[in-house]
Amino acid sequence: MPETADRKDDHIRIIEEEDVETSGTGFADVELVHEALPEIHRDEIDQSTSLFGHELSAPIVIESMTGGHPNTTKLNRNLAAAAQETGIAMGVGSQRAGIELDDPDLLESYTVVRDVAPDALLYGNVGAAQLSEYGVEAVERAVEMIDADAMAIHLNFLQEAVQPEGDVDARGCLDAIERVADGLSVPVVVKETGNGISRETAARLADAGVDAIDVAGKGGTTWSGIEAYRARAVGADRQAGVGDRFRTWGLPTAVSTVEAVDAHDCVIASGGVRSGLDVAKAIALGARAGGLAKPFLAPAGRGREAVVDLIETLQLELETAMFVTGSDTVPALRETTPVVLGRTRTYLDQRRA
Repeated sequence: MPETADRKDDHIRIIEEEDVETSGTGFADVELVHEALPEIHRDEIDQSTSLFGHELSAPIVIESMTGGHPNTTKLNRNLAAAAQETGIAMGVGSQRAGIELDDPDLLESYTVVRDVAPDALLYGNVGAAQLSEYGVEAVERAVEMIDADAMAIHLNFLQEAVQPEGDVDARGCLDAIERVADGLSVPVVVKETGNGISRETAARLADAGVDAIDVAGKGGTTWSGIEAYRARAVGADRQAGVGDRFRTWGLPTAVSTVEAVDAHDCVIASGGVRSGLDVAKAIALGARAGGLAKPFLAPAGRGREAVVDLIETLQLELETAMFVTGSDTVPALRETTPVVLGRTRTYLDQRRA
């Protein structure tokens, strides 16, 4: 099995078996103000929202996780089937293996999502580090691979720096992103992979014409930590030590959400989002939707029904938060003013000083 595909399988195994969670999203410092007289009927709350011109039943995204190894086909099939059934959005993991390797089994791990989710909002995924090599044409092939409704370009340079085989040439990425945003047939999302996006970077991306920003901030799965496990397994102890040192690096998700919203009008909040209440807090901070990845992994291994069950739990938690803040629609929730306390407030104040 080629190195890129093996790496995908390693990532899933490590996430399932090892401690690769960090804390500090900042959501614990965000409190929604209780409305004792909501004056709405809970059963009439409308969670629907629009993203890239597609109607979603709720502002929830199954974040990009996997693909590129035959072992991941079942996971993507179950995730996509659940997204189809519940009417939420889903992203696939990096399509690098599908673009670079001529292997039908690897391609199926991606193409399966559209096979089982003909109507769902699905987005593809390529790395910013590979854009200069790929060009718009190769990214368009990634779109065609899954009949994608949008394309995510992921920023993962800390992860690359920890990988013994990582791509650490970050030159020219912004120009390449701008070319893709200008020339691709579908909307472009730029997303981090667990370290957040600052206000300044969000502004540069907005100027480059990207359609959305997914902050993927600090506080969930640490890819630096994942690569530390991989590096240690191949005897790259110095790289592993660097991965351990930087496993809590980045902007907390709540902070990154606020900063990105200052610069762009379409922000997805992810990175340690673990509940429908977290999604509600993210929307109150200005996000259009909240994204989760790791919480879906174990249910995806069990089957479509388990994924649907989790989605329905998230929707009920979100609906409850909307009810007790008097928010009958997602736009109404975005208009509420949360209270931000503690370290998150200090962080935001320092950044705005």
